[in-house]
Amino acid sequence: MSLVAGGGGIFEVRRDGELLYTKARTGGFPKPGEAASLL
Repeated sequence: MSLVAGGGGIFEVRRDGELLYTKARTGGFPKPGEAASLL
């Protein structure tokens, strides 16, 4: 896993290029542990 800086309020979780979570779709950040559970 690596952290890649973005811009414009973008927050995405990707694994091997596959988008698993995006703030644009949900309107907010994941709950504690939610992003880790997607990996």
